[in-house]
Amino acid sequence: MRKSFLGILLILLLSISSAGQVLPEKVGLSSERLNRIDSLMQNLVDHQKLVGVVTMIARHGKIVHATHNGMLDIETNKKIELNSIFRIASMSKPIVSVGAMILYEKGCFQLDDPVSKYIPEFKNLKVYTKNNDPVVGILKREMTIQDLMRHTSGLTYGLFGNTPVDSMYNAAKVLDSNSTLKDMIHKLAQIPLLYQPGEQWNYSVSVDVLGYLIEVISEESLDVFLKENIFDPLGMKNTGFFVPERELERVATLYTVSKEGKLVPYPNVNKLKFSEKPSFLSGGGGLFSTINDYMNFSQMLLNKGELNGKRILSRKTVELMTMNQLPSQVMPIKLGSLVDGHGYGLGFRVLTDISQSAISGSLGAYGWFGAYGTYFYIDPKEDMIGILMTQFRGPYSYPGVKEFQVLMYQSIIN
Repeated sequence: MRKSFLGILLILLLSISSAGQVLPEKVGLSSERLNRIDSLMQNLVDHQKLVGVVTMIARHGKIVHATHNGMLDIETNKKIELNSIFRIASMSKPIVSVGAMILYEKGCFQLDDPVSKYIPEFKNLKVYTKNNDPVVGILKREMTIQDLMRHTSGLTYGLFGNTPVDSMYNAAKVLDSNSTLKDMIHKLAQIPLLYQPGEQWNYSVSVDVLGYLIEVISEESLDVFLKENIFDPLGMKNTGFFVPERELERVATLYTVSKEGKLVPYPNVNKLKFSEKPSFLSGGGGLFSTINDYMNFSQMLLNKGELNGKRILSRKTVELMTMNQLPSQVMPIKLGSLVDGHGYGLGFRVLTDISQSAISGSLGAYGWFGAYGTYFYIDPKEDMIGILMTQFRGPYSYPGVKEFQVLMYQSIIN
């Protein structure tokens, strides 16, 4: 009897780890092949391409891979862990987009509503008619909420382009961390759009505007709205616009590359400021999170809006968000190789052409990435999620991300 009990216990221990993982073979993945991810990430750390990195993969609702390699902070010799906290930058955008669609499901707006219906400052915007000549014209149509969510609004960032409009954004300090979302709206209302709404795809401050729209419609600040409607229901306890001071030691130190090619701390970053609620609640890039929290968010999406009995969105809304929303005349989109072969939904890139993407994938897979090296990928056809988080901002983009995606797919055996 005792031997039988011990045998059953051993099987259970082999099947389920203390972190809630199951044997990959139980969900059609190879343990041996998944181990290649750990080897790759350690190699990136050893060759000083990354300081630290965490990766996680789930299939059929089960976590089958979760590893951490390298350091949280080189100076203190503190190792990175699965519960380390990262600045997720533009991976904030999908979360805020889900927040907007929660209001959509309550009948608060329609996607083709003009933004000016809720933000009157946008009623009489102008548009540049020439790229290098300060001539403004009248809009053919107003930007809509759909335009904000799919980056066809005519807005820009001021970070990537060298147009006169980008220069105006920089001069006005549109994304000034010491200002508010209301201040941003006032500044944007004084600057012409870069192009006619709907006629181009251009990565922009659109989701920051969307965050302000959420505040206007919900009559709550963006941080409170997201906490009440997404973070608390999904158990995302470590996600928000700031980090409690007692948890600052878990925040990954941000690194970049020096002129000599060495990893060095990113200049002028004071972690103590992370513990203060910012005045500018950037829906486009202001959130902190952990890989476990973001897995909960991703699994909710893959489950078509529900996780552990908590429904955030309906199945049809998630389907709407994760289909390509771009008209053919604005395709293909351009923002580096990670968007090759992709269209864009309501908050996510969406894979529309596998051959053009030049990497393993499935049509309809979706996700996004952040400027500090975070990345998530959801594949409904394979019922699979992959997430990578690191703390790197440098002259070359996203080391290890494409390799991670390849190694995620090569692990499939069934």
